[in-house]
Amino acid sequence: MTYTPPEFLVDLLKAKSPSGAEGQAQAVFDQYVESSADAYQRDVLGNRIATLNPEGGPTVMYSGHLDELGFIINYIDDNGFLYFRTIGGHDRLIIPGRRILIQTSNGVLKGVTGKRAIHMMDQKDREKIPKTNEMWIDIAAKDKADAESRVRVGDVATYDHEFELINGSVGTARAFDNKCGAYIVGETIRRLAKGDKPLEAKVVSVGTSQEEIGVRGATTSSFGVNPDFAVAVDVGHSTDHPDCDKRKFGSTKLGGGPIITRGPNINPIVFDKLISAADERNILYQLEGDPYPTYTDARAIQMAGAGVATGLISVPLRYMHTPSEVVDLEDVEACVKLLVAFAEDLKAGETGNW
Repeated sequence: MTYTPPEFLVDLLKAKSPSGAEGQAQAVFDQYVESSADAYQRDVLGNRIATLNPEGGPTVMYSGHLDELGFIINYIDDNGFLYFRTIGGHDRLIIPGRRILIQTSNGVLKGVTGKRAIHMMDQKDREKIPKTNEMWIDIAAKDKADAESRVRVGDVATYDHEFELINGSVGTARAFDNKCGAYIVGETIRRLAKGDKPLEAKVVSVGTSQEEIGVRGATTSSFGVNPDFAVAVDVGHSTDHPDCDKRKFGSTKLGGGPIITRGPNINPIVFDKLISAADERNILYQLEGDPYPTYTDARAIQMAGAGVATGLISVPLRYMHTPSEVVDLEDVEACVKLLVAFAEDLKAGETGNW
């Protein structure tokens, strides 16, 4: 039987949305989520804030970031080659020889990332990782004037790698990180809005901006929402592949369900509630121990205002921050079910104080 991926998620994966240029992903989130919300807000950082049951309590905030890795053009040389800076945490080994889509005021411009060929390197050069300024984007321009007629400094770009299924519900895409999380929090609002179980909690799902450059959208939106509870949703490392030391990174796998994090970034009451919600509904899950503030929206949300009782769930993912990330979409679906359950279980008067 052929697996059919959710249209909402597929459309988010198609959207090109490097940090600070999230417009395409915002439009998809608007299209699918706004009509299900009782209130819907767009803010100055580009966050999308969807609220259900605004008079309810306690308030729970779900966060999944809309932005992805990318590039920004910062120089055009006399021959029309484009030089760039990276947006977010790239592995420089992976950048050369990629097809690139540049978002310009005149539409999408195609290019290729280039560097000096291996044949033109001595042995010492072959052993070095090229610096960003030693690579460029080739748009087949005749000269600088030709390039400047088509692209401007400040235009952003992404890899030209699109979503496809590779086996059953397992797919690959350029930006599962973190279109998965944005889909999960948006889809949770849609399902709760259609659900039969009355909510006591006020539920706020936020598609956040600029996570990849410092959890900036989560920082401002969590102050605005002022939640009692929060769950950030991101991707996490699936360690079920060669060359991964499980003694260092733990044991997680595709198809194993959401990764639920424990550690100082995580409120123990929220953690227990996530586990209880999963156990009661037979939702498969995995555990991760993290001794530091996590590299997710959770670290910003936890410290907002007087503090927020925060949890973190992650979709297991292989090959993070590469053009071909790999995810099992059944894990994505399990995350949606877990967030729906967590919201349904919250009762008036509950707090995360411990």
